[in-house]
Amino acid sequence: TRVSDLYSSPHDQIREQLRLSIETVKERQEEELLHNKEFGLLHNVAPEQRISTLAGPPTPDDLDELIARVWKEPAFFLAHPPAIAAFGREATRRGVPPPTVNLFGSPFLTWRCIPLIPTNKLRIEDGKTSILLLRTGESRQGVVGLYQPGLPGEQGLGLTVKFSGISRKAIASYLVSLYFSVAVLTEDAIAVLEDVDVE
Repeated sequence: TRVSDLYSSPHDQIREQLRLSIETVKERQEEELLHNKEFGLLHNVAPEQRISTLAGPPTPDDLDELIARVWKEPAFFLAHPPAIAAFGREATRRGVPPPTVNLFGSPFLTWRCIPLIPTNKLRIEDGKTSILLLRTGESRQGVVGLYQPGLPGEQGLGLTVKFSGISRKAIASYLVSLYFSVAVLTEDAIAVLEDVDVE
């Protein structure tokens, strides 16, 4: 084996660097979809769709109250993994261990046949977090993602990659942009359980 062979690789360096940059942009997108002050889901929950836990940790009664708020075809709960674990403990302690369902090749806890989808973007502050319940889709008057179609250099929904040039040091630059938003079509498409104790 020659030394030069050690540096040879079937990977396209530019493509791999762009892939990593796009993954970083998508991580930021998930954060913005939840927390953006203008369109983020947590800022667009109607006051009557906001409830607090009965006793601190998330209980089956708390999740049932969310279902009562989003009762027409709820799609999924969204929660931080420690909140899902706390719910599993509370449900099991009450003698109703939540069943699991396989989605995307992985097991997910469910409640009333609604999966609890984990995300680390729902922040935990002082041992407390939130759990969301959403109905999705335009036909169901739920929560929908918004994208800008037909962008120059489009690589995916609302995602563009534009070559910006090469510097004097032979460094190629690309501008990666993601155009997106989210809309809650009706107030009862989303509800949030607040002050969820995960400790």
